[in-house]
Amino acid sequence: MDNRAWDDRYADADLVWGAEPNRWVARETGPLPPGRALDLAAGEGRNALWLAGRGWRVTAVDFSSVGVERGRRLTAEAPAEVGGRVTWVCADVLAYEPERGAYELVLLSYLHLPAGERGPALRTAAGALAPGGSLLVVGHDTTNLTEGTGGPKDARVLFTPADVLADLAGAGLEAVRAERVLRPVPQPDGRTVDAVDALVLLRRPAG
Repeated sequence: MDNRAWDDRYADADLVWGAEPNRWVARETGPLPPGRALDLAAGEGRNALWLAGRGWRVTAVDFSSVGVERGRRLTAEAPAEVGGRVTWVCADVLAYEPERGAYELVLLSYLHLPAGERGPALRTAAGALAPGGSLLVVGHDTTNLTEGTGGPKDARVLFTPADVLADLAGAGLEAVRAERVLRPVPQPDGRTVDAVDALVLLRRPAG
């Protein structure tokens, strides 16, 4: 999917993903002491603004100009002490070159790319980690196609925790967590169905 498709999607709705942070981002990053964070494929900024509210200085990157503009507007509407901690960048993560070794947290939340593009994007993200920094990768697991709900229907852009670990082999990171997790999704008929997500948390050794 190209940026024009995402521009259209963001233009058609108020907030595509809502205002609350992703549950796994909140769970895994909540205990971390704030520092510099890089949110790649940030969308409208729900995770970036949540992190900023917890004291992080966040660089939020997305290739949709509509999504970035909405994120900037939400940032401007946030309390000054929160909005002042978020910097927006409109760029494709496949071409974006973040400052190396500069971030205590790098986040890729539901960035779905073919395997040949996912690996380079993950390695670029890993290169931006400071010593002691954490890399959190969350997305729709491959098994979500048959066992879950929602998400992309193209298996080529889905991944498993093992895929992420293989992509980052040799990047000098230590795996903290690599697992499939179930995310409850309310349905129009009042039922709740679980989506299957892949969650990988890695850390660069401090010394």
